[in-house]
This record gives sequence, structure tokens and C-alpha cells, in this order.
Amino acid sequence: MEPVDMRVVGRDAVLADVADSAAARSLAAFARAVHVVADEVVPGARSVLFDGVPDVEALRQRLAGWTPDSAPERGEVVEVPVVYDGPDLEDVARRWGTDVDGVVARHCGTEFVSAFCGFAPGFAYLSGLPEEYAVPRLDSPRTRVAAGSVGLAGSWCGVYPTQSPGGWRLLGRTDVTLWDPDRSEPALLAPGTRVRFVPRC
Repeated sequence: MEPVDMRVVGRDAVLADVADSAAARSLAAFARAVHVVADEVVPGARSVLFDGVPDVEALRQRLAGWTPDSAPERGEVVEVPVVYDGPDLEDVARRWGTDVDGVVARHCGTEFVSAFCGFAPGFAYLSGLPEEYAVPRLDSPRTRVAAGSVGLAGSWCGVYPTQSPGGWRLLGRTDVTLWDPDRSEPALLAPGTRVRFVPRC
């Protein structure tokens, strides 16, 4: 039985739809472990893109052994120091029924995982925040969000790698370099990376 809904997109790419970001990371990890023939394997929020696929049927057969409950690979842990002085801290505290210290404690006490990258080079969508703590995006996005800003949108957490517009609710800021094309792995928070935020004065 085919474990995922797969469809051909473009000339030589296949998109596999799955239930959630954890399943996407799991399928991507399985695909790499069984050495599927594809130029790129890119997990998303609820899908995995296989680009440069010469034989779609061979890909289907390779993925037939994957099951949705397969655990995704555990990546390395990266600690991100944060100064918690964001303009939306009190708003998030109110939504969570706590105070600013409670927001910081909950945020730092959560182990996030980079589910996928998008929006801008080095911007990782970090999963791990329970759905009951999801917060809506701003009704009107800011025209300028500083590089290093740490924010929440829905149940996602993210860090802006460069200055850009944005509608996420900002908790604080960090000075880590999220994208460096001169590194062997340009994205600091590549998919699968586990992320812990630590308070910095």
C-alpha cells in the first residue's frame, strides 16, 4: 500500500503529502536512509518535495516501506541566546494567561525542531509549541522587522535572518548568524535541528 499521497509536479519532481511536519521530517529522513534517487529531498509543513526524480515508479517502491509513525531523525541541538524585550511579549503573556516571566520560561522550556526552511534564506519554521499556545499573526504586518527578531505565528516559532517585513509576534532578539553561505551548512537551523532558546541579559 502506498503510504502517502504522491503526485508528479513539473517535469521531474514529485510531491508527497503527509499529515504534519513531523511526518514530513520522518519521510524525508527515511528517503535519505534508503537512498532514493533524487537531486533534492525537501520537507515542508505537510509535504515532501522530491526534485530531480528520473523514475517516479522507482521512488514509489523505495518509499513503500515508510510508515507515518516512523520517528524522524534527531538532529543536533543548537542553543540560541535571546534578549527577551520584544514588543509583543505582554500581548503573548495575556493570551497565555501568564506574565512576561512565564512566557520566557515556557519559550525557553520548549525544545523546538526545525521542520523546514522558507520565506528567506536561513528562516526556519520551528515546531514544538503546543497548539493551545498558538497565537495569531498581527492583523497588520510590520513594514520592518530587525534581523535576529524571535517571533511566534500560530504554533510556529521563527527567527528573522535578515531585516524584512513581517507579521509574527515578537518576543525578543538574538545576534546569532542564521545564514552564512561560507559555512559548509549555510543554514544554522537546517531541517531536523533541535533548537533551545536561552535567556541572555
